[in-house]
Amino acid sequence: MPAPEPAASNWIDTHCHLDAPEFDADRPAVLARARSAGVRLLVLPAVMAAHFDAVRALAHAEGLAYALGIHPLYVDRADDADLDALAQALERHRDDPRLVAVGEIGLDFFVPGLDALRQQRFYSAQLKLARDAALPVILHVRRSADALLQGLRRIAVAGGIAHAFNGSRVQAEAFVGLGFRLGFGGALTFDRALQIRRLAAGLPASALVLETDAPDIPPHWLYRTAVARAAGATSRNEPAELPRIAQTLAALRGWTLDQTAAATRANALAALPKLAAL
Repeated sequence: MPAPEPAASNWIDTHCHLDAPEFDADRPAVLARARSAGVRLLVLPAVMAAHFDAVRALAHAEGLAYALGIHPLYVDRADDADLDALAQALERHRDDPRLVAVGEIGLDFFVPGLDALRQQRFYSAQLKLARDAALPVILHVRRSADALLQGLRRIAVAGGIAHAFNGSRVQAEAFVGLGFRLGFGGALTFDRALQIRRLAAGLPASALVLETDAPDIPPHWLYRTAVARAAGATSRNEPAELPRIAQTLAALRGWTLDQTAAATRANALAALPKLAAL
């Protein structure tokens, strides 16, 4: 029997938009680099109903996991019938082992001009669908932690992940108290991200999961200024960056890389239990 792989070659990226058009030109190479870096499993959250089938097909073709949901940045262009489409998809694929959550859903009070009431309505409706499907949720949290928590207290779901968390310690503890893990990614690698780093260093070890949000939220070594981007420089994030992002978490916690991989993997499995079968 072969020896088991070391933990540091068995990472889970709990949030990656591999279906995004930024990967259309070289998606197989992106996946190959991730696997070479030891990232064995990716969770692909959908952002709109029109993408449900494509996200599911990609997860099945590549041995990945996926979530279905309508992102708060897309609700203004979503039709109310999209909620029916989500309900139907969750029912149709309820026995699909690769469907691990409802997401990416949530609230965004950072981007100006969005309809807050419509966001709230879609958020509440999707929480109810997740509750009825007995699935955890993957939450988009941007200047909206308190409102998200209010929704979770009204509509209890089976936990999940608060993605790209950047709230207060009190808010973090409230999410953890409701059965959530908190996602940390590229933002953690910036020296000036003091609040994120304090949370990553000080929260219970059981609260932390790793993510890239690729192609978004690049770590500091991929970051480009607006001037550089205007000149043609790119800053696309990739799931292969996860182990290097994890090195920052390991340094903050005083862990080895193997300890970091083992802890964050266990937390991902606890947050999204259907991952265990994959």
